[in-house]
Amino acid sequence: MLRIAVADDEPDMQEYFQKILPRLGHTVVSVAGTGRQLVDDCRAHHPDLVITDIKMPEMDGIEAAEALFLDRAVPVILVSAYHDADLIDRAESNYILAYLVKPIKQADLEPAITIAVRRFRQFQAVHEEAASLRQALADRKVIERAKGILMKLSGLDEADAFRRLQQLANEKNLKLVELANSIVLAAEALGR
Repeated sequence: MLRIAVADDEPDMQEYFQKILPRLGHTVVSVAGTGRQLVDDCRAHHPDLVITDIKMPEMDGIEAAEALFLDRAVPVILVSAYHDADLIDRAESNYILAYLVKPIKQADLEPAITIAVRRFRQFQAVHEEAASLRQALADRKVIERAKGILMKLSGLDEADAFRRLQQLANEKNLKLVELANSIVLAAEALGR
């Protein structure tokens, strides 16, 4: 069950989403008539998915999706009465995960929701893995610098300097990277 925010400036489409989404097992947490209202509602309700029309007053659906992505990543399904190449080009951003052309049938909506959410989770996992790898690389660089400082100051070889770092971290009950940061900062403070 997903918590879904919907936005469309047509009252009949708002009613359609409020009727069909619960039938698919989801909860509608917000119904907006403008792009600005959609952004405000999403900030308040933190939905799992957004379904929005493109052409709306105040802010179109693509602009709203972009604003939402800057706040908190959320999968977005765009809805349009138009099959316009320019709109599709604008919709090719990483926060738009499906594009449906009106009239929308339940048979179209259900798989679009499933695929959009699944793809979003995959993107999130890749993003988290990349962030973790970047952090591991940054940590490794600091540890290498600290090891180099120990080698230079104490005349230890590389393996012994690394073992010494591990010993000190263990004795001080610190993570290796925390100790390495302290050594690098101290060396910089001493101008070495």
